[in-house]
Amino acid sequence: MTKIAVILACMFMLQGCIHKVVTVPVKVAYKTTKGVVKGTAAVVGAVIPDGDEEDENKKQDD
Repeated sequence: MTKIAVILACMFMLQGCIHKVVTVPVKVAYKTTKGVVKGTAAVVGAVIPDGDEEDENKKQDD
């Protein structure tokens, strides 16, 4: 019975550490992926023009 109590006590005391071990790598992966996606979108936008200038010229002609 005391072993179970000790195990439960350790689980509750280490709960914060376990939370950090799980969430920190997830946050790092999210931020890295977010940066890569933004960079890729910028490169694609620079390489493939979306025609904004043509739309602006049409509006000015009207």
